[in-house]
Amino acid sequence: MAKRQFKAESKRLLDLMIHSIYTHKEIFLRELISNASDAIDKIYYQALTDENLSFNKDDYFIKISVDKATRTLTVSDTGIGMTDEELADNLGVIAQSGSLKFKSDIEKAEDYDIIGQFGVGFYSAFMVASKVTVTTKALGSDKAFKWVSTGAEGYTITEAEKDTIGTDIEIIVKENSEDENYDEFLDTYRLQMIVKKYSDFIRYPIKMDMTKSVPIEGKDGEYDEIIEEKTVNSMVPIWRKNKSELKDEDYEAFYTEKHYGFDKPARHMHIKAEGATTRYTAILYIPSSTPFDYYTKDFEKGLELYANGVMIMKKCADLLPDYFAFVQGMVDSEDLSLNISREMLQHDRQLKVIAKNIKSKIKSELEKMLADDREAYEGFFKTFGRQLKYGVYDGYGMNKDDLQNLLLFHSSTEDKPATLAEYVSRMKEDQKYIYYASGESVEKIKLLPQTERVADTGYEILYFTEDVDEFAISMLNEFEGKQFRNVSSGDLGIDEPEEKEKNQEEQEADQKIFDAMQKLLGDKVSKVKASNRLKNTAVCLSTEGGLSIEMEKVLASMPTGQEAKAERVLEINTGHEVYEAIKKAQTSDEEKFALYTQLLYNQAVLMEGLSVDNPVEFSQDICKLIK
Repeated sequence: MAKRQFKAESKRLLDLMIHSIYTHKEIFLRELISNASDAIDKIYYQALTDENLSFNKDDYFIKISVDKATRTLTVSDTGIGMTDEELADNLGVIAQSGSLKFKSDIEKAEDYDIIGQFGVGFYSAFMVASKVTVTTKALGSDKAFKWVSTGAEGYTITEAEKDTIGTDIEIIVKENSEDENYDEFLDTYRLQMIVKKYSDFIRYPIKMDMTKSVPIEGKDGEYDEIIEEKTVNSMVPIWRKNKSELKDEDYEAFYTEKHYGFDKPARHMHIKAEGATTRYTAILYIPSSTPFDYYTKDFEKGLELYANGVMIMKKCADLLPDYFAFVQGMVDSEDLSLNISREMLQHDRQLKVIAKNIKSKIKSELEKMLADDREAYEGFFKTFGRQLKYGVYDGYGMNKDDLQNLLLFHSSTEDKPATLAEYVSRMKEDQKYIYYASGESVEKIKLLPQTERVADTGYEILYFTEDVDEFAISMLNEFEGKQFRNVSSGDLGIDEPEEKEKNQEEQEADQKIFDAMQKLLGDKVSKVKASNRLKNTAVCLSTEGGLSIEMEKVLASMPTGQEAKAERVLEINTGHEVYEAIKKAQTSDEEKFALYTQLLYNQAVLMEGLSVDNPVEFSQDICKLIK
């Protein structure tokens, strides 16, 4: 019996595959089961064209057996088997796939397809095996053959004894090392978990002999352990069933079973796409609450990705944009391109088409939810709205068109969340802008003096209470042709009511006071001016330029502590009685004028929710005023 050698490139590939390609050694079982499923599929295909061959699906299965004493793990199938020539061709050259060749020779029928399109999967067994023996008998052959290898050194093929058609892959599991526990692959319950994780939806039964405790008759409280053959995979995945067969309870049970979340999903989507270039099925869920780690670095976005019922990736991040990271679920496709292993998915055109389609489906479902069940959508937005707003801001607004109609903001008109479209539909004929005000809460925003002029005009105001709001709106810039305008901005775009104009002498006197106040305040403000927005309040801060005071707060609170400063303007209500005291002090008491200026500025700062620069000095100024 001469030992045959792998080709030189196959030796290098085998070493690379064992040590580099697969991240998790448990993957080997998924690969062997997939190959076994392929072998059964091949009989099915052959039966389609051979009238002498029948195919009864109930007669076909995959069996996993364990012998701890000899450290042997065996994966057997009732598939088509291999001849000695096929053994040499398929297992003698790594990356030479019999499944791939077979697939190219036949036409597809019904929903069957060949999973193992690349030949490296079988060799993943060497990650856990010190020796691999393949005993196989091909359909229509009287002879059986045995392929044996201990790794890159080579392999032998000899005749063997086997009564039934099919293939047995026998693995001698490696001994434990300091770094690796190989005993887990001799534990039937661990193997069952691996099957459920990766191969639960293989269309043929995967059987194992499992230990079961049963009560001993006549002996209360005593149990005996028996061995019982059990099918450990569910075979028919929920996503391959017709939607008409399924109820909401079935989708909720799948959500729980797959550990997508501990809550009850707010919505589910069952998608079956049969496009010209890409076919896939997906079940997607919109959770009703955030995962416990959602806003931590440990959270992983992504959907489970399957190829013909075989899990390829636990979290395929490329299937979801970041702003839909909260979506849970799975995708199964027959058309994905795989490179050297199922674990390393090639980001090809098919995957991009699927991702684009899924993004569109999620958006449509949210729009439907917004239109048909407003209360449910408001609950969803309260939970995940921040993520959508970040999506608008992220990437310099590249996704704003996808998301702008999904946004909600508190409104002054109905005192409840409103969409931008609803705001625009309620705008007055003479209204030029979409007005908004920012603050820590709706209650605090309502008290801001900057809102007085806009509110008095009867214009609706959107209340921004989250740190991302203004940044998102800055990316939108406008909605349906209407620009956004902060109530604290320099120009409100509101026509002033007719009133007695001040003469030039009065205007010059006011400007002299403003210049004197600005000189006292220094670089704390860029200017002091008369306010056209205040009605009942003496003073407020406004801003010029694109950065608001709320934005300044957000940037200052970031870990980087950015030093961006809003261009502050101190606005004085010249119709307020306080201004009369200022005018009097400016001409008669220079010290009191300086005191009033500092107090008014600090008052405006506090109303913005900011801290005064010198609390002790501010306290002393108040004491001076009381004297």
